[in-house]
Amino acid sequence: MSYIKAKNLLPSELIELIQKYVDGEYIYIPRKEDNKKSWGSSTAIRREIDLRNSDIYNDYQSGMDMDNLAGKYYLSLKSIQRIVLKEKRNRIN
Repeated sequence: MSYIKAKNLLPSELIELIQKYVDGEYIYIPRKEDNKKSWGSSTAIRREIDLRNSDIYNDYQSGMDMDNLAGKYYLSLKSIQRIVLKEKRNRIN
C-alpha cells in the first residue's frame, strides 16, 4: 500500500475537517465493498500455493508419510494434515 499526500488529492476544506478529528496522524480509508479484492488476486501466490498443495496431496497419495511431507515442504505436521484433508475433500466433490 502506498501513501498519497492529502493536499494533492483532497480539497483544503475537507483536509481542515479531517484535521479536526485526526491532526497529523495516519488513517486508513478502506475500499468500498464492491471494490474489494480477494487475497492473492493481484499476484500469482494463490496459484503457487494451490499447486504446492496439489503436489503435497499427490506425494501423500504416492505413499509419503506426513512427517516426511512436513520436512520436504517446510510446514508443520498440522498444516500438512489440513492440506491433505482439504485436497481430499476437493477431489471428492
